[in-house]
Amino acid sequence: MRKYFWTIFLSLIFMTSCMIYLPHYDEVPPEEYYDYYGELDTSFFYDYLSPYGIWVQYSPYGYVWIPHSPGYGWRPYTRGRWVWTDYGWTWISDFRWGWAPFHYGRWAWDAEFGWFWVPGTTWGPAWVTWRWSNLYIGWAPLPPDVGFVGIRIVSLPYALPGSYWIFIDGRYFLNPYIYRYVLPFERNVTIINYTVIRTNIHIEDYGVVNRGIDPDHIRRVTRKKIYKYDLQEASRPGVSKIVGGGVELYRPSLKASELAKPKKVLGKEEAQVKATKGTVVKSEERVTPSEEKSRLKDKQEHEVRMLEKSQEKEVKDLKVKFDKEKASVKKSSERATVQKKQDETLKKLKKQHESEKSKITTRHKKEENKVVKKTETKKKKEDKKVEKKEEKR
Repeated sequence: MRKYFWTIFLSLIFMTSCMIYLPHYDEVPPEEYYDYYGELDTSFFYDYLSPYGIWVQYSPYGYVWIPHSPGYGWRPYTRGRWVWTDYGWTWISDFRWGWAPFHYGRWAWDAEFGWFWVPGTTWGPAWVTWRWSNLYIGWAPLPPDVGFVGIRIVSLPYALPGSYWIFIDGRYFLNPYIYRYVLPFERNVTIINYTVIRTNIHIEDYGVVNRGIDPDHIRRVTRKKIYKYDLQEASRPGVSKIVGGGVELYRPSLKASELAKPKKVLGKEEAQVKATKGTVVKSEERVTPSEEKSRLKDKQEHEVRMLEKSQEKEVKDLKVKFDKEKASVKKSSERATVQKKQDETLKKLKKQHESEKSKITTRHKKEENKVVKKTETKKKKEDKKVEKKEEKR
């Protein structure tokens, strides 16, 4: 009996020693999967980001990355928060993979793919430009073709598309759940006319700094104290953390490698099938048609509430501004001039607001039709499967 016991025991040990872990393409790799301490190059991006998205061959940038299902209406620099550090305004992403695409390289937009990331090797606190007013604060990812002039990026060679901009009511700029307050991009054209643009990225002795907006302005708008966080080096990639008075953020030094390439690369046509406006859906994240409709309705209703609330605040703010101006003049003729200007401005603003509502309604209908079409396509596939099964019988 003892002889058989030892035979079985030794066999189990041998079988266990022969087991090899092979990570699936869409699976989050274990921590020990990567060597974080060797010399790193762009191949590290290719390996690390593969479980979280797809790599596509895209001219003229080479290999670009599209993230898996980041969320409805997602845009870069929306899921996370802003903190003030020695490097200026620093983005702290909620994503496990956020240490890379929001601090290296640049984001760009494609009508078929949506948002995609172009790798780079220079670390920055956030590669964005800014807009602000007393009411709004906004930022937009810098495109790949906007580079340093000497040691600075202080202006853009062209106006960014309106949809690039992310605007919020300035009061919520320091909120850790900033995505809840991002306004629908249909508001952007109006808000751009009410805001001032500023790009202020430059290189100092210790690295790239982004001081686009004066912290004093943020303090006045948010009515909150601005804390300065120390940037601390994280030993491994992952979600950045605020610990006490510091921010733990992984930011390795990397070098470019022309020989490096992702293990799996999709062509444009294949990527277009998988990517729908920047959302690459993983199989385990797929939901039923009724769940998808319900989620879409909730998100759309939230967007409409945000739009209407923002518009109402804008009108109220404008009326207060003109009332103060009327109170500062003494002559009735001057007050009449101010009143006329107010009426004309409000009329123009309300017309813009109606246009915004019309645009968001049109977009929402397209989104709903897309879900309906998706449901019909799925039903047809299921019906064909049933027909084939019946034919075999």
